[in-house]
Amino acid sequence: MTSLSEFVSLICNNPLLALTLALVGASMFVNGSTDAANSIAEAVGTRSITFRNAVILAVICDFTGLVGATLISTAVADTISGMVDFGGDSHAALVALAAAMVGIVAWGGIAWMFGIPTSESHALIAGLSGAAIAVSGGIEGINMAEWAKVLYGLAFSTVMGFALGWVSTKAIREICAFSDNRVMNRVFGRVQVVGAGFGALMHGAQDGQKFMSAAMLAVSLATGTGKPEGYPLWMMVACAAIMSTGTAVGGKKIVKTVGSQMVPMEKYQGAAASISAGISLLLSSFGGMPVSTTHTKTAAIMGAGAAKSVRSVNWAIAGDMVMTWLLTFPGCGLIGYILAWVFLRIF
Repeated sequence: MTSLSEFVSLICNNPLLALTLALVGASMFVNGSTDAANSIAEAVGTRSITFRNAVILAVICDFTGLVGATLISTAVADTISGMVDFGGDSHAALVALAAAMVGIVAWGGIAWMFGIPTSESHALIAGLSGAAIAVSGGIEGINMAEWAKVLYGLAFSTVMGFALGWVSTKAIREICAFSDNRVMNRVFGRVQVVGAGFGALMHGAQDGQKFMSAAMLAVSLATGTGKPEGYPLWMMVACAAIMSTGTAVGGKKIVKTVGSQMVPMEKYQGAAASISAGISLLLSSFGGMPVSTTHTKTAAIMGAGAAKSVRSVNWAIAGDMVMTWLLTFPGCGLIGYILAWVFLRIF
């Protein structure tokens, strides 16, 4: 396992590695910024917590989630690093990885600018895959057994998030049918805040591990080991700090889109959606399935909204999000491929 002193020596003597890691860091920062909505949108949308306090909560839990989850299990990170094969030429591999990161940052920046809750996780997976195909010269650059976990996770997180959101909302309505609305609002407002923290923890556990894996993959390629051989504590802390700093920037446009425009929710619905999404992400993490936290959270919100009334869901906004997700895989994959192809011929 690479020590901190060895890491400093590596980046001082390898400008390409330093550039690649800077791009991975930028990707992590953008992920934290765009995905801040995942954990805090409903709580802010129902006014259970102010935007400022919600961001502070998300920052703390995001940091804790990445470090804590990695100390327990590296299943998600191992899936990402095992998904692609950049070949034995470390220089070419680093160039391709840098190209993939450029594409991911560009894609995430566009989404942030327009307030689109796109999936940085899917962008990372697609960009790495496109770059691996470019450097290997064919589909052999992809480990399909590991890549299949992405598809399993996509289906699982969508169905589980929506179903849990729908069932939990229905259950709360039945159980609390004769309760005082003011008491319900106080109780579920607090539950929502807890749910927001839970969601932020799982964002760190899921998205944090994915990008940390990309950072350690760059280090491993530079040292010639090919694949990460563990994740040192200093790397966990550094990645958690970068991502949580991005989270601190916020993402107010995306919070507005996810938290209020798509489904105008009451506090009990927001609580149901937050807890449901958190459970779905927790199960996916234990299964080593790299899923989109945005995708999972949005599915839970839609389920919670549909449980009250199908008409309460703004299906047009939901449809735009789905279209964006569908474009992410081929779009980022193509960008990663083209940039890697170009970079390999320039550098």
